[in-house]
Formats: sequence, C-alpha cells, structure tokens
Amino acid sequence: MKFCRSVLPILLGSGILLAPLAAEAQPGKVPRIGYLALAPDAPLLEAFRQGLYELGYVEGQNIAIERRYSEGRAERVSDLATSLVQLKVDLIVVDACGAPLNAASQATSTIPVVVAACNDDLVATGLISSLARPGGNITGLSELTPELGAKRLQLLKEAAPRVGRVAVLWNPAYSERFSANFRFWSSDWKEIRAAAQALGITPQSVDGRNGTSPVSGAQPRSRRVIPATGGERTPGSLP
Repeated sequence: MKFCRSVLPILLGSGILLAPLAAEAQPGKVPRIGYLALAPDAPLLEAFRQGLYELGYVEGQNIAIERRYSEGRAERVSDLATSLVQLKVDLIVVDACGAPLNAASQATSTIPVVVAACNDDLVATGLISSLARPGGNITGLSELTPELGAKRLQLLKEAAPRVGRVAVLWNPAYSERFSANFRFWSSDWKEIRAAAQALGITPQSVDGRNGTSPVSGAQPRSRRVIPATGGERTPGSLP
C-alpha cells in the first residue's frame, strides 16, 4: 500500500473506504462515518467530502460524518474513538497513524478502520499482519518506503564511487510528536545499514537538530563537513 497526497479521493475511488458501507447498507438507513483526527484539516476534509460527492454521497442527505478532534491533545484521542464506537458508526477514518490509529484499533476490532496517511511500520507495531494482507479490521494507505534508503545509497555510490562514509540525518522530535510506537526511522535505518554494508559504506546516524550522533553520543559535528567523496574539511574550505 502506497500513499500520495490526494489520499482520501483515492481511497474513495478505489472503493477501499466505501466497500464496508455498501456491505452494511440497509434500506432506509443512512451510513455514518466516524472521522477521527488530532486537529481539523480543512483541505483534507474538503477533499474527503468532494470524493464522497463524486460517488453520489452527500453529507446530510444520504451519508453522515461524525467528526471528532482532540485539538492536539493526544490523551483525548482514546475517549473520542470510544465515543464513535458507542455511536455504532459503520466506518472509522483516521487522518494519520500514531495516536489516532492506535486509539481506533483499541476501541474496536469489528468496525472497519481506514487510515488515510501513515508512515509508521504497522507490521512492526503489530497492528496489521502485512501490507499486502493486513488482516483484522484495519486498512488504508502507507507511505512507508524504507527500501528507498537503500536505493539512495546505491545511486550515491554510482555517482561517487569513492564515498566511504555517509551521514544520515534524522529528527527524533518528529517521531516523538506522534507516538512512542513510531518506528519508521528504525525501518529506514535497518535498510540503510544493510545496503551500506553491501556497498562498503559506513553510515553515521546524526541528529539533524544539533548535529550529534544518537548512536555514539558524540559531540556536535557542526564544525565538520563530510563530503560525498569521503574525508573531512572545515566549512568554507575547498575539498
């Protein structure tokens, strides 16, 4: 499962989102979708409603959307997910993985849950069995692409055959913001290390916020530059 920015129209067009509604449809019953998010996202929600409209679903006429926002407070998400389950919605859409998806998965094992945007390793967290066959009640689209890290190293090696050491920048605050279970960095790092070993490259994990190495605990390296062709130089000097 791969993700792109116009994810909700794609979910709608592919039938991933509406299939459960069609299966549960009853004469005279208006399907209800639970929409769970950390904060309102007007463009995303408008794309969602437009996609529904293009498929003949108009909010307030033949479909209802129950919105629940935690206003950025992750501790509220669990209660909001439970409230949607108590309303007996036909489907729950979460705008992202992390806290919203975790809350929805814990609140129900029977109501279909669709994640609109996710770059967490849902297999590693145990939420799904595999990307090809998620199993259970969770589906959606993922932008997790750890194999690209290995491909980037291959391209770098082709462009600069002498490269011997590569700094890999990352931001720990990004994963901390969403959930302690965020493991996309671990997946990327694992693939990068494996590819680096095969290519004869030494990768160095570096905290992009201050230049420190979270692996070795080294001092900030803001005064040293590691060029693609190997070696070190001071800023402002020519290689």
